[in-house]
Amino acid sequence: PKHIYSIVKKMRGKKLRFDEVLDVRALRILVADVDACYATLALIHSLYTPLADEFSDYIAKPKINGYQSLHTVVCNAIPAHPELPVEIQIRTQAMHDAAETGVAAHWAYKEAGAKGYAGVSASSEYDAKIAMLRQLLAWERDISEPAGSDLLADRIYVFTPGAKVVDLPAVASPVEVAYAVHTNLGHRCRGARVDGQLVPLNTALKNGQTVEITAAKEGAPSRNWLIEEGYLASSRARAKVRAWFNAQALDETRARGREQLEKLLQREGKTALKLEDLAQSLGLKSAEQLFEAIGKDELSLRTIEQSLRPQSPAPSPEDSEALRLKKSLRPSEAATEPRKGGVLVVGVDSLLTQLAKCCRPAPPDAIGGYVTRGRGVSIHRSDCPSFAALQARDGERVIEVAWGKNSQAGKTVYSVALQIMARERSHLLRDVMDALAKVKIGVSSVQSQASRGLLQIHLVLDLNNTDQLQFICNQLQQIEGVQSASRA
Repeated sequence: PKHIYSIVKKMRGKKLRFDEVLDVRALRILVADVDACYATLALIHSLYTPLADEFSDYIAKPKINGYQSLHTVVCNAIPAHPELPVEIQIRTQAMHDAAETGVAAHWAYKEAGAKGYAGVSASSEYDAKIAMLRQLLAWERDISEPAGSDLLADRIYVFTPGAKVVDLPAVASPVEVAYAVHTNLGHRCRGARVDGQLVPLNTALKNGQTVEITAAKEGAPSRNWLIEEGYLASSRARAKVRAWFNAQALDETRARGREQLEKLLQREGKTALKLEDLAQSLGLKSAEQLFEAIGKDELSLRTIEQSLRPQSPAPSPEDSEALRLKKSLRPSEAATEPRKGGVLVVGVDSLLTQLAKCCRPAPPDAIGGYVTRGRGVSIHRSDCPSFAALQARDGERVIEVAWGKNSQAGKTVYSVALQIMARERSHLLRDVMDALAKVKIGVSSVQSQASRGLLQIHLVLDLNNTDQLQFICNQLQQIEGVQSASRA
């Protein structure tokens, strides 16, 4: 008979009345094989009256935890009380062993809470430890058999000092354990003991070892964990380390942008200006985004300076006509001496020029010039969004420019931005840099950011002209994991 306590738990967990508990009286039958299970079921149904809605075939469709058995409820099994139901379970000896001592243990179904009835949990800490030990014994038995010897070849399981089981990749280090327990613990990890012995942080762990992490009160991860082998094997742990460095780089970028903006506001006498209002006037949502855009050179201080100053009065008809004529000119054969950056400014002599960082033009890009206040002519690519905005706002300051002869001859080095999208993996950045070194391409800046298994890499290359870009992109796309490489 079913224990009174088990009956009460089932009534509370499933909100049943006593007469709705059909397994108060139960019988378990063990047979030789699966065929005998179904033969026994047919015999029972021929002798007694089965309840149609109370039959469950867990042999054909096992439970999620692997439990297998035939369950049926019949009446007329007790001659003195034919109206009372009796539950009958039919299984083989192997099914019974798995249910009693394996992962699908009967006590786990009755006491596990989330796997059983709502609100029911193990009755004590001792029961929870016994449950864990039984499960580990079942795993050990399963993976020791030849048929399942490689079942968990790609995973290992280690313990914390508090007996918590940590699931790790097959090649894992103590650093992986620290990040699996908590991200902050991984950042502060400084040493480890494995089974009581001090070991290096890149020690390969084995199944069943106990790992104790030594952590500093405050600390940061090491870049060596990403570069050298043996520290971090899982993409999840690597992403946590990379996210920490990205956050630090973002903070530094914003601090640099804030410092530059504050100096500009002091120079312009606009220190009382609200930064949030300034950011919104420039099309940004917050001051933090404004600092970030300035720190990344995505928004020039010249643009902000122009937005702080009142609009210049409209030019007179004579001036407008002069500007129109100036822009209609083309580079003449006589004007062949290049100015700074290899750019010729049409109709103007000894005028300072600078290449815009927002689009980083290089020969033979189609280019345009914008006359700034105090900094000469800023050279943009014709398809640059910032240049289009300047044309719309101050069209009279836009002039025609062209590349000089030195730029076409490949004597000048230009900075060209390149963007790579790739699947995240170990040593990807190293392979990219090796590929560029083989074709003798200089790199002046590298930034990377990971998100959901993808890695976005921003490079600034030193090139003589953009004709080299297609060859470089083809070389980079041959690297394992690289999905695309294109000009930014």
